[in-house]
Amino acid sequence: MQTLLLPPKTSELTLSKPIALEGGGVLPQVTINYTSAGELNADKSNVVWVFHALTANSDPFEWWPDLFGSGRAFDPEQHYIICANMLGSCYGTTGPEDYSFPIVTIRDMVKLHQELRESLGIEKIKIGIGGSMGGQQLLEWSVMEPERFEKIIPIATNAEHSAWGIAFNEAQRMAIDNPNPEKGLEAARAVAMLSYRNYHAYEKTQKDEDKRIDQFSASSYQRYQGEKLRKRFKPESYYYLSKAMDSHHLGRHFESSQAALNRVVSDALVISITSDILFPTVEQEFLAHHLPHAKLELVDSAFGHDGFLVEMETISRLVKDFIA
Repeated sequence: MQTLLLPPKTSELTLSKPIALEGGGVLPQVTINYTSAGELNADKSNVVWVFHALTANSDPFEWWPDLFGSGRAFDPEQHYIICANMLGSCYGTTGPEDYSFPIVTIRDMVKLHQELRESLGIEKIKIGIGGSMGGQQLLEWSVMEPERFEKIIPIATNAEHSAWGIAFNEAQRMAIDNPNPEKGLEAARAVAMLSYRNYHAYEKTQKDEDKRIDQFSASSYQRYQGEKLRKRFKPESYYYLSKAMDSHHLGRHFESSQAALNRVVSDALVISITSDILFPTVEQEFLAHHLPHAKLELVDSAFGHDGFLVEMETISRLVKDFIA
């Protein structure tokens, strides 16, 4: 990871007004944690807004280092980069302390992004980028305010969450819903890994060649991933964020998801990971077909949905070409 001349800065914005939620609840006070890097230019035309995925945080320099930094596609010497921690997370933005938190949706998350944008005095956003759940937020905002973004880059995401994706999320919530939610979170993450990767990924990275009868690499990998997440994330946040992902449907306030996507005037680069079983290519084909100014790029990868975080050389090249 390259060293920045000015490192990313973490800030907080506390809203002085309550936020009414799409599902009918109200949050009386909300704090937004966000990371910024670079400087806003004179005409405020160099803004890059980044949307993070399910268990990430507001620092894309940490989890997308090949895209962000000096000489990268998004260079803080040229761009003013903003990434806000999503509503319901456990990394600084308002989130649940217990299971009495109201249901939040992707649209509710976008409301906070809009409040932050307004507080920063930003009108036009040059580029919006997000993968997976981050891509859902980017698309929701693009539909709500069709002219807000000049260019958008939704990666490994969809217009409405599938029954398949909801089923995976429900299985994870069933694991969390037990007397020891921290251990439940470990099991939930193990379930999630099966959707983030695929058969070929596990055969490539976890297959044992020594004909053992126990202590399999794939078994220890599942437990390792579960323990790693448990040490850095809260089960309550995981529960509510997975609910929010399930709620994603661009057509909820329009005639259909097709009609919602038709509203967007931004140039769009839709990126699909060909081996993704959680957000399969058919979902990105749908986006590219109904976004009026879109092109679709396919990225071959053995790593399934995680390819949007792994295949950085290819994705970086596609992004650079698109924004050049």
